Amino acid sequence: MSRSFLFYSYTLFLFLPGFAQADATIGSLVAETLAKNPEIAYYEAAIAVASGQRLDAGKLPNPELTTQLGRWSPAAGDGLSWQAGVSQTFEWPGRLALRKAIADRSLDIARIGLDAFKASLAAKARSLAVSMLMAQEKAAAAEAAVTRVSGVLGVLVQRDPGSPAPLLETRILEANAITLTRQASQARQAFDTARVELNLLRSASPDTAITISTEALQLPAPPALPKLLAAADRNNFDIRTRQVELQQQGFAVSLARNEQGPAITVAPFVAGQKAGADKESTAGLSVSIPLPLWNRNKANVAIANARQQQAETSLLVTVRDIGKQVALHSLAYGHQAAEMAQWRPDVMKTFREAAESADRHYQLGAIPVSTYLEMQKSYLEALDALQSTQAEALESLHALESLTGLNLRTSTK
Repeated sequence: MSRSFLFYSYTLFLFLPGFAQADATIGSLVAETLAKNPEIAYYEAAIAVASGQRLDAGKLPNPELTTQLGRWSPAAGDGLSWQAGVSQTFEWPGRLALRKAIADRSLDIARIGLDAFKASLAAKARSLAVSMLMAQEKAAAAEAAVTRVSGVLGVLVQRDPGSPAPLLETRILEANAITLTRQASQARQAFDTARVELNLLRSASPDTAITISTEALQLPAPPALPKLLAAADRNNFDIRTRQVELQQQGFAVSLARNEQGPAITVAPFVAGQKAGADKESTAGLSVSIPLPLWNRNKANVAIANARQQQAETSLLVTVRDIGKQVALHSLAYGHQAAEMAQWRPDVMKTFREAAESADRHYQLGAIPVSTYLEMQKSYLEALDALQSTQAEALESLHALESLTGLNLRTSTK
């Protein structure tokens, strides 16, 4: 394998599509995702359905028109008999209001569902964008290391060809260049995987190129756990949904009890008969009320009460589960933030400069190949460790934001 081939092969990543496009910020990608994601239409349609059901819930049933036409046969001869009437059913007082209240809760649940989806979508888009940024930086660092290793291969030509050392060092450098190239390739693959998924979320073609502009992923101090738990009780989408469902079920219990009262049907009517000189007409009002003798709706009342108990239990379990998740993510974020607080602000700059310094000193013959390569690998390993901690902290932070409804971020907008 020639040194020139190694050099051009290992630096090829610098010219691949994706890293040469106009930069995008994390915030702009999140905003674009929220604006263009097609799944939002599903939740908006659910709101439209609930709104339509709310309109119907407040309406009386349509009146009914009844007509009758027949034959009348008095002594004077055959004639015509007819009757017409209109009936209207009126619900027991308070029943329509309860049905509207239940429909209102369904509308609230649909709106909460839309808000929850948007928050989840924004968190997913932000997480993917951060993953792309980290993979982009990792690929750039690995490619820079490959370029340095490829460059020093030319230095070995000047060493004593009669000694086995230059040949062995060449092989060592070539082997490490292959390893470093593999790391760059894996970072590039991670970048492309996140890019494809983010493109689909924002309704773009999967192969659309994106480059994330470099941002400082500084994280805020860990919030106090009581504040997080209180915010979760107020804002968490699952808790809010369970609370609305409990309210809805309370109205359902009231409705079941209200339905023990009968509906009243009022039907004014007119009737007439005519045969020869004989003529009769009648006008009246018919009122019908079901007698609650055999069915007093006790079964539906019992079912509604049981479902209300289920809703209460579901709310308690949800509050407990959300509290547990908040506590665990808060503790994890605290540990990760404490770990990052020990880092020097310029730690990665120091490692990068050390790797570049090792390159110069090796070419001058001041350090052995083992020290040179150890510095290149240590730089990449340190970058990977720092990024992993940052990624875990961001994951915990995004989870806390999703659970509490708070915006805890500073620089990661």
